[in-house]
Amino acid sequence: MSADLITEDTMADLPRLNRTLRSLPAAPVRMVHLGLGAFHRSHQAWYTEQASDAGNWGIASFTGRRPDAALTLAAQDGLFTVVERADAGDTFSVVGSIVEAVDGADVARLAGLLAVSQTAVVTLTITEAAYLANPDGSFNSAAPEVVADLAALGGAGDPVTPLGRLVLGLAARRTADAGPLAVVCCDNLSNNGEVARQSVVGMANAWDPSLAEWVSANTSFVSTSVDRITPRTTPEDVAAVAAACGYADSSPVVAEPFASWVLSGDFPAGRPRWEDGGALFVEEIEPYENRKLWLLNGAHSLLAYAGQLRGHATVAEALADPFCRDAITAFWDEAEANLPAEGLQIPAYREALLARFSNARIAHHLAQIAMDGTTKLRMRAVPVLRAERAAGRSGAAAALMIASWMDCTVALPPLQDPLSAEVAAVNADDESGRVRALLALVDAGLAADDAVVDLMSSLRGTTAVA
Repeated sequence: MSADLITEDTMADLPRLNRTLRSLPAAPVRMVHLGLGAFHRSHQAWYTEQASDAGNWGIASFTGRRPDAALTLAAQDGLFTVVERADAGDTFSVVGSIVEAVDGADVARLAGLLAVSQTAVVTLTITEAAYLANPDGSFNSAAPEVVADLAALGGAGDPVTPLGRLVLGLAARRTADAGPLAVVCCDNLSNNGEVARQSVVGMANAWDPSLAEWVSANTSFVSTSVDRITPRTTPEDVAAVAAACGYADSSPVVAEPFASWVLSGDFPAGRPRWEDGGALFVEEIEPYENRKLWLLNGAHSLLAYAGQLRGHATVAEALADPFCRDAITAFWDEAEANLPAEGLQIPAYREALLARFSNARIAHHLAQIAMDGTTKLRMRAVPVLRAERAAGRSGAAAALMIASWMDCTVALPPLQDPLSAEVAAVNADDESGRVRALLALVDAGLAADDAVVDLMSSLRGTTAVA
């Protein structure tokens, strides 16, 4: 059946995707995930499905701010379809590794799962901003969200941040003497395992120093580099699955065929055989992190800001613009100059990125990528800019990324950002002062460098269509 013929009536006539329909039993819960969303389902859940021992590793996935994803997925017994979208067409596969989809506000269920020794791994996709870290990576114990969660942990209610909820669960694990486990950060942060450690231990220490000691002694924080472009699912995607598969799936996820997962750290209570799906386990992850953060994520941010200023809506549209393509080529040249020459296969990685970005059938929206700019720029632009300046070069391509973000704060509707109030408060009348103040929200050290401020000022407005 053609997707064009799928209507609400025809969808209602189709059988609903569930475990009975697929004769797919649920594995026992041995993993917990915080941040149930499209990327988790196309990546960690997908990798777990590929593991030869997947039948032993069910995932209980908890939502973040809203229960919606849990409600729709729970109605399908956790099953969903991954649509791998290539230029040549789509392929469809059912993933059954999520055996519970839970509202993140159900902290009692989270604590109950973490309090049993069978639960061995906690994975996180909670967004970069949710670690509540200061620019230097340390935990921001004064953040209003932290203060509110500490009051909740002290008896005033339930914590609402992922960190607060995780700490509550770890406290239950300590009380139950359930043993060690691994926390695996899957967010786009440099040295993300260490960031997660500082944030979780920091939250625990602010509540109960003895709990922080227990967490430090009993929790392994695994660093990872994750990579799979996963745009938002559309009604057209839902119809395409119904037409191709003959069942109703309200929660499919679309992803590119490419997937990568690099991990470094210990799993004291065991883990699935993710390597069966192609995951790579390494001793030193920083080069892989930087390759991905700078080349893929950095290019995404540059395209998100420059592309929107030039009237584009998706990555593929922006990449087709010679200005944007030249901008990311120049940025990649700067980034590559500061990456190890051996082992990372940078030229091949760059060529693969161009092919992935050019996939017009993956509608990766620039507005989505542009969110949380102050946090993302610290990891995607600042390290390259600093390295280039230290080497005696200008770092203009990395600086253009930040300058384009500055232009977007004026030219576009307010961007979602953890520092949105501070961005809005910057004086718009003093141009040089504005550049310095905005740059200070990203990196105070760079903002104190007059030469960098002058460079940013010279790049403001250069991305606009002539």
